[in-house]
Amino acid sequence: MLNSNLANILRTTKKHLSLLDSLGVKTVKDILLYFPRDYNDASQFTKIIDIRTDQINVIRGQLTNLFNIHTKYGKKITRGLFTDDTGSIEVIWFNQPHLVRMLPRKKDIILSGKVKFALGKISLSNPSYEVVKDYEEQIHTGRIVPVYHETEGLSSKWLREKLKPLVDEWISLFEEYLPEEVIKEHGLIDYQTAIKNVHFPENDALLLKARDRLAFDELFLLQLKVLQKKWHWRSEAEPFSKKIEMKNDVLKDCLKSLEFELTNAQKRVLKEIFEDLQQPFPMSRLLQGDVGSGKTIVAALAALNVIKNSYQVTVMAPTEILAKQHYQTFIKVLSKYSLNIQFIAGSTTKKQKEEIIRQMKTGTVDMVIGTHALIQEGIGFKNLGLAIIDEQHRFGVKQREILKSYGSPHLLSMTATPIPRTLAITIYGDQDLSIIDEMPKGRQEILTRVVPESKRMEAYHWVEDQVKKGRQTFIICPLIDESDILEVKSVMKEYTFLSEHIFPDLKLGLLHGRLKQEEKDKIMADFKDNKINILVSTSVIEVGIDVPNATIMIIEGSERFGLAQLHQFRGRVGRGEHKSYCFLFTGALSEEGTTRMKSMEKYSSGFKLAEIDLELRGPGEIYGIRQSGIPDLKMASLTDFKTIEKARQSAQKIIDKDPLLKNNSKLAEKIAELTEIYIQD
Repeated sequence: MLNSNLANILRTTKKHLSLLDSLGVKTVKDILLYFPRDYNDASQFTKIIDIRTDQINVIRGQLTNLFNIHTKYGKKITRGLFTDDTGSIEVIWFNQPHLVRMLPRKKDIILSGKVKFALGKISLSNPSYEVVKDYEEQIHTGRIVPVYHETEGLSSKWLREKLKPLVDEWISLFEEYLPEEVIKEHGLIDYQTAIKNVHFPENDALLLKARDRLAFDELFLLQLKVLQKKWHWRSEAEPFSKKIEMKNDVLKDCLKSLEFELTNAQKRVLKEIFEDLQQPFPMSRLLQGDVGSGKTIVAALAALNVIKNSYQVTVMAPTEILAKQHYQTFIKVLSKYSLNIQFIAGSTTKKQKEEIIRQMKTGTVDMVIGTHALIQEGIGFKNLGLAIIDEQHRFGVKQREILKSYGSPHLLSMTATPIPRTLAITIYGDQDLSIIDEMPKGRQEILTRVVPESKRMEAYHWVEDQVKKGRQTFIICPLIDESDILEVKSVMKEYTFLSEHIFPDLKLGLLHGRLKQEEKDKIMADFKDNKINILVSTSVIEVGIDVPNATIMIIEGSERFGLAQLHQFRGRVGRGEHKSYCFLFTGALSEEGTTRMKSMEKYSSGFKLAEIDLELRGPGEIYGIRQSGIPDLKMASLTDFKTIEKARQSAQKIIDKDPLLKNNSKLAEKIAELTEIYIQD
């Protein structure tokens, strides 16, 4: 019944049905779950004698006169006198002559609007109105009034008028699906009462309870989904025999050979990983760490321990540049152990690929590092013990499932993209979470400044002076080619302009995604060797580029990037011994843009910036979640840590007792409605 098509239920026009359809509202259930975005409190009446000009006034009285005036400019003004027991006030509507016929005289009417003071008198201009009917509940005035997301031709007033009879008639068909113990534990109101009061609240207290209940529901269902997935990950791997023993002597030997000491955070995370590796089920852990916090060395030590247990390891990265850098790092860190470490990517020749795959399948290769090429058809391992995915948000669930199919290996996902904890446990709740929240000794804070256009040339002169002292510079542009629509700098045009007019005596390089892999590798090698002074690039350098001598990061069109991405760019400098700088060049800034730029200047923590970005723009804008399946949260907030924690604890209790929800069939139906949750760009 709730899935009845609105076209068969609602008395309205095809145009209105089409507009509802464009909002994803097709059935009775859809419209009843189309919750308000805000509320206007029009529940308190003001007497005419107490009317104020600085607020919306809700007054109840009667129209004693109403007539239309046609001005010489073609405007139609409806003017009247509105009276209550304390006095009268003039009311005016513009271009609504039909109100003379519609609004009764000497009957109670509620008006809501702002008062204007002009020519020595006050008037109520264009107020909303509702005729008081003893047998009907007020829905537009005289109460807490819901305000909905609107589209042209579909107003909140229209939605309220259509929703009220539907709520009254159909609300009883919504079944309670939360277990009684969950409702009691958190003092929640029932589902029907929540839906009714979120649309037409009886009072402030019930509105708050309705919003709390519906917000809890959204977060609880998401947590139930990811925790059930976590249970499947563990249970489906049985019988599981890949318990990894600690090779303490080998690990101590490796740590001694490093040029630095691990931070306490790295040691803590390694302990968490090693404990996972000894469990009777495969590890599924997400390792978060800010740019430069030392995730790769943690991964290398975990990989070494797994290899010394006679298992294979694979490392997958989203780009060939990053994969190659990992390959070089792992070779360097593990060089003394005579391991067979191979690299496979799109640029690997067919003959090389065939030989590497043969070694993978026969078990003669210890570690394979590469890109998506690692999960293509024909790939396989003899005995894969650990799969490491770097920048895991660039990959989807399907890619992880392919790795899982290689004999249920332990899975370590890593990301330098800061994800607030509330978002991480909601979206990646099927994985355990480790955070490296401490930077290595000697890692410098990068001075960040927004540079006004008037100081651009001054900044260029300073950059040239720094380059002559031996330093190197990144310049990031948002686009590859020039755009007639977007007023932002393109990397091609900027490279030409800077080469010819600004830095003619310096060596500039150009890097973007359309270049062939050999060209990218050559440019990056030249930049690392300081054969290129300034690298003009697109966001292709966002992740994983390590050039210790680069100390200056200039970002053009900074307002076009999110805080997480700006922080990633900034992390490309400050990796050596010299003081480093990040300069933000912007176009016109909105209020939100100004807040984000100031945040970049103020904070060096990627996690702090991610929290600010989440507050300002929402998860869909930052991580592309809307495109990848996570439901839009109508009531809940992914910054509401308290409710997320409560929802997760309740969901975990249910999964512990009834992981397949055999005794909670209504809950099973609800989470089946949720699409797969993952982030993939």
